Amino acid sequence: MVETLKEYATKRLDLIKIQATEKTSISAGIIAFLIIFLIAFAFFIILFNFGLAFLIGNALNNTSYGFLIVAAFYIVVMIVVVIFKKKIVNLIANKVVQFINH
Repeated sequence: MVETLKEYATKRLDLIKIQATEKTSISAGIIAFLIIFLIAFAFFIILFNFGLAFLIGNALNNTSYGFLIVAAFYIVVMIVVVIFKKKIVNLIANKVVQFINH
């Protein structure tokens, strides 16, 4: 009986190790993908914003106004993010907990 319990405990520990390894490898893959995606997306956003600023500036016959309008848009976005900070953090935390528990 004791031998069976030891064997069960060993197998259970092995299962936990395998599950932890699986979650770690999946997490590492997701993190690597997100880093690559965010770098590419950052380049896109930067170039898109320059293009948008020049486009607005040309429409207003003043390039500075185009850049000011684009900057003002991002200030508004930052204010909205700060206002909803708690909800955003809770949403992300809940998603991480769900991923870890499954």
